[in-house]
Amino acid sequence: MESELKGQQRKKEQLEADIELCSIKLERAEKLISGLGGEKTRWEATESELAKAQEDLTGDMLISAGIIAYLGAFTASFRQQLVDSFVHICDKAGLAHSARYSLTSVLGEPVTMHSWLLGGLPNDNFSIDNAIIMANGRRWPLFIDPQGQANKWIKALEKNNRLQVIKLSEGGEFMRVLENAMQFGSPVLLEGIGSELDPALEPLLLKQLFKSGGATCIRLGDTTVEYSAEFRFYITTKLRNPHYLPEVAVKVNLLNFMITPAGLADQLLGVVMAAERPDLEEQKAALVVAGAENKHQLKGIEDKILEVLSNSTGNILEDESAISVITEAKRLGNEIAGKQRVGEATEAAIDEARVAYAPCGDYLSTLFFCISDLASIDPMYQYSLPWFTKLVLASLAQAAKADTVSQRLAAIHSHFTASLYKNVCRCVAASNIPRGWKAATCTCQGPAMLL
Repeated sequence: MESELKGQQRKKEQLEADIELCSIKLERAEKLISGLGGEKTRWEATESELAKAQEDLTGDMLISAGIIAYLGAFTASFRQQLVDSFVHICDKAGLAHSARYSLTSVLGEPVTMHSWLLGGLPNDNFSIDNAIIMANGRRWPLFIDPQGQANKWIKALEKNNRLQVIKLSEGGEFMRVLENAMQFGSPVLLEGIGSELDPALEPLLLKQLFKSGGATCIRLGDTTVEYSAEFRFYITTKLRNPHYLPEVAVKVNLLNFMITPAGLADQLLGVVMAAERPDLEEQKAALVVAGAENKHQLKGIEDKILEVLSNSTGNILEDESAISVITEAKRLGNEIAGKQRVGEATEAAIDEARVAYAPCGDYLSTLFFCISDLASIDPMYQYSLPWFTKLVLASLAQAAKADTVSQRLAAIHSHFTASLYKNVCRCVAASNIPRGWKAATCTCQGPAMLL
């Protein structure tokens, strides 16, 4: 009887333990469902997108490889023509590819692209494609950068990584800076090069690495230097249309970073808004920074949840730490997503206010490209974007005030056109002035004079 009683007691204790474990599992299941239940629809949509992307992977990667290897040096319009020809070749070969191929959609990472724009990358598809080519290319990038946009962006991108800026005119000093940077993994920007590169850079451009004593090394001249995998090398030139020999072009990744009308219009609109409505522009800048940080955190939280789910073995309801991680991550994700929605709504309202000033950005961009074309008459007629921007700021300060935005824009357009016309006339050579004109003493009554 006592033996039977002990057996029943053990059975009772086991049942009580099972009941308690079942209650704990039920509680954890509720947490898991509440934490991940809202993700079902989105994850199903993502799964179908990934399945389609997998089908198109071969064609998309082939086209992307062609763009990265060959198309960096070309203008936006010609690059698009070549991409269309790549797509046509894939169609003829029966290779599946995205219905509307885009380098941004295939290789672009939204969070990374947002951080690029935050660092000063011009906000247009051509510039974003250039950044993607730079990030995915095996060769070091050489930016054709007459307006200094790439130079400015690289300095902002690497400002927290001890960026070293060098020039070939520094003599042997630039090689010492390069050697130290390669050893300690610091990024280096070689700016203002001409149509030729120093032969001493060839081992670096060709990445002639070798192992010595278990360490990765590279030989520059007579010096053997340890090579850090964190090292990055950027090259820029201000030449508008450089002619690099084939043996130079195959060693670097040539990227045409001449600014596009759309990118410049957006950039100049920011200049106008900062002068006309500094409150809105400061608020938008703060929202862009906060939005970038929120997206980065959300991406990290999503990756953490997926990592926990993939690494969980057996019944996940028995893994208390995994449930806690998922629950906390989802709670934090919901808070950030809520802030992001509020920020996006506020940013949309600010963008609506910016729309009224958008014609000014387009107008200024058109004028910049008009005077840029003067370089086809003589190479000395080259105007820098910083000079143009200073002229814009001067007109914003001096143009007549108005009660409405449309009247104010008309005053800015008129004043700036006259100012630009006079400044350009001052530097026109006598040999390029049509007979009967007096460019040095010209006057201007309005936009029609430039036309």
